[in-house]
Parts: sequence; C-alpha cells; structure tokens
Amino acid sequence: MWKGRFFVNDHKGILLESGTNELEIVEFQVGSNRFGINVIKVKEIIQPIPVTFIPLAHPHVEGIIQLRGDVLPVINMSKVLGLPMQSTSEQQKYVVAEFNKQKAVFHVDNVTQIHRISWDQIEKPGSLYQGGSSHVIGVIKRGEDMLLLLDFERIIVDINPESGMSIDSVKKLGPRERSNKKIVIAEDSPLLRKLLHDTMHEAGYVNLEFFENGKDTLAYLEGLEKVSPDVSEHVQMIVTDIEMPQMDGHALTKSIKTNSNLAKLPVVIFSSLITDDLRHKGDLVGAEDQVSKPEITELVLKIDKYIL
Repeated sequence: MWKGRFFVNDHKGILLESGTNELEIVEFQVGSNRFGINVIKVKEIIQPIPVTFIPLAHPHVEGIIQLRGDVLPVINMSKVLGLPMQSTSEQQKYVVAEFNKQKAVFHVDNVTQIHRISWDQIEKPGSLYQGGSSHVIGVIKRGEDMLLLLDFERIIVDINPESGMSIDSVKKLGPRERSNKKIVIAEDSPLLRKLLHDTMHEAGYVNLEFFENGKDTLAYLEGLEKVSPDVSEHVQMIVTDIEMPQMDGHALTKSIKTNSNLAKLPVVIFSSLITDDLRHKGDLVGAEDQVSKPEITELVLKIDKYIL
C-alpha cells in the first residue's frame, strides 16, 4: 500500500534512458479493475484532500484543489470508466499528472506498484471489444492477469473538447500551396490519425503515409531502403508520437538516426510528453524538433521549415 506523498519523478531509476523501447507503468485500481498510466506523465501520488466544488462542471470533474500554488481539476476515474468505487478512503489516491502542457488530478481507488516493460509487450486493443468510445489504448498481459493502458489525453478532451487539436487553427495560417512532399506519420490513436490527416490536408500536405506504431513505420522505411539507399527520394519527413505499442517514438527515432541510409530524414516528435523536463529525451535520440500536442499549427510550421 502506498502511503503519504510519492514524487514519481524524484524516484531514481524510474525515468529510463531514451530509445530503449521501454517504459514504466504506474498500476492503479478503479473498483476491482486494474489500469496503467505511463510513469512519465505522473508528477506525484498523494492522499486525497478536500475538493472545492464547481457548479455546473462536467460530470467527471469532482471539483478543484490547490497544490503548491497550482489550481488543478480533480477527475473521478470511476465516473470516466463507468465503474463503482469500492475501496476505503484510506486506500484511495490522487494521481497528479502532467501532459499536453496541462496538469490534472485523477482520483483512483488505489495505486499498487510500478512495472517496467517493453512497448512490444503492449498489444493494441481489438476493434471488436474496444468499441468506438473506449479509453483503452493498450493491453498488457502479465501472466494470467491483464493491465489496461488508458488514453488520458482522450479523457481530458472528452471533458474539454477545446483542449484538443483544431483544424481551425491551421486555417488561420491563410491560403497555402499544395505540396507533394511525402510525410510518414506514426500515431497509434485512430482519432488523432484522422485529425492529422484532415489538418495536414488543410495545410497543403496531401502525400501522407500513416502507421499505428514505430515498428511498422521502421519496417516501411527499411523496405524503401532495399529499393533505393537514398530513402529521401521517396520520403521527405517523419512525424512520430512517443507512446505507441510495439515500438515507441524515441526508439523509432534512434533507429532512424543510427541507420546511415535513413539518418538524413528529418524527424519531428509530436507528443503530449514534450515538456521542459522531458525534451532532452528527444534530443538524445537525434530528433530535429519536438512539438507538444495539441499544437498542430506549430507542427505545420516545423514541417514547413524542414521540407519546403
């Protein structure tokens, strides 16, 4: 049982080297169900404190708390997932997280342990049982048990749609010429792939190739390499997320930059994990640039910089 306050990012050994294709998962419970969140997103884990109620707030939001000068929303994970809270108040925890340039608190029944795993141990949820509105982005099998990796970005966007990517922001760039430069995009979220497709087309980039993980992206690039060592004749840009099953974006970038035939391809990391504390991870694997989600306009401008 976890007691008191636990500062995840102060715990030595938790933050892994870049490009190893490993991650660490904080396991937590809602009801009798087990879920996970990437430890990189977790700032700390604390005991619940009194919440200030906000009238007419979203049903998933319990209210707000003040934590070291920051006013943070408290999100009830049992309501998000449609599950009953079953544990006692002593076991319940607040998971304080930061991603997409914002902080939020997730109220869970219990936090149990941290697992170190490889991204290739995470399976993509099957479309038959995932459904169109599922918050599950990965299934981690541990012996007879399974741990579900949740899409916390989607949880936030469901509460506040304006926090997501918007094609309108790209329209503000004004009229743009169409470009036939080919961009390969690695993104595991079907929702974000659709948004990226639409916003890239609005920005004039119509020659796009999408993959849902780094492993498939790398296989595609290595296939082009067998056809012609100068892969830049076929692809002019790579855009990659970080968190993806099979192979993450840091491992993909490292694989590209350590291959002499692929190394000159510019790589831009587009992820909710781009923060001042974590930007160095992308630098270490050789990414040309990094943009935090949901700043799609900034991503378009970075693409302009490297391939126009």
